[in-house]
Amino acid sequence: MALQEGDFIRLRYTGRAGENIFDTTDEETAKEEGIYDPQAKYGPIIIRLGSHHIIPGLEDELIGKEVGTEGEVDIPPEKAFGAHDEQHVRSVPITRFREKPMQGMRVEVEGSEGLVVDVIGRRAVVDFNHPLAGKTLHYSYAILEKVEDQVEQIKGLIKLYSGRTDIGITITDGTVELALPPAIIYDRRWMVWRGTLVREIFEYYPDIENVVMKETFLRPQKPEEAPETTEVEVETEETGE
Repeated sequence: MALQEGDFIRLRYTGRAGENIFDTTDEETAKEEGIYDPQAKYGPIIIRLGSHHIIPGLEDELIGKEVGTEGEVDIPPEKAFGAHDEQHVRSVPITRFREKPMQGMRVEVEGSEGLVVDVIGRRAVVDFNHPLAGKTLHYSYAILEKVEDQVEQIKGLIKLYSGRTDIGITITDGTVELALPPAIIYDRRWMVWRGTLVREIFEYYPDIENVVMKETFLRPQKPEEAPETTEVEVETEETGE
C-alpha cells in the first residue's frame, strides 16, 4: 500500500551536497566521511509523513512510495533549505564577539548563528543563511517499515527532537506517561523541544487526554566501608658473598 500523509515510517538516508556528505543515519558512513558526532544517536529514524520532520523535497519523494522502496533523489534549494539571501549577510563590529572572529569561524550574534566569510578592519562579514542554502541536495534513502505501534512512534519523536533513547513510555486510559531520567532538566535540547513533543502527541493522537512526565530520583547508595587492613612486617634477609 502506498504511503500517505500521517503514516509513521522508519527511514534510512544519506544526504550529499556535491561530493560531500552532510548528514547520514549510518554511523560507519559518518566516520568514513569525517562528520561523526560521538554525541549523536545513529541508526534509522522514525518520522511522520506530512509533519515536516524532514525537508519538503525528501518528504514529497517518500509520499506515495511503498515500504521497502530504496531510491535516490535530487532536491532543489526551494524544496530544501531555500535560496541564498544576500540580506542575511551582515557586517558586524568585532567588538560584538567574545573572541576575535576569523574567516570560516561559526559565530552567534543576537541568537542567530552564522559563518564569518571575511574580516575587514574592525568589522566581520557574517553569513546568517543556512549552510546549505542555495544548494541542490542529493539523497539516497530506504523506507524500512511502517511503524504502527504508538509507543514506538512516540519513542521516534523523542529521539528525533532530543536525541534521547532513555525515556520510558507507557500509554494507559488516554494518558501518555514519560519516565524521565534524573537531571534531564539540564539537557538543553530536551528542554527546548519538549513543548513541541507534547503538542504533537495531542495533535497526532486524538484519544490522548494527558501527557505526564515523571522524573524519578533513587536514594544514593552509602559508600561501602573500606575493609580493615592489617599491616604485616616483612623481614628480609641480606646475604653477603
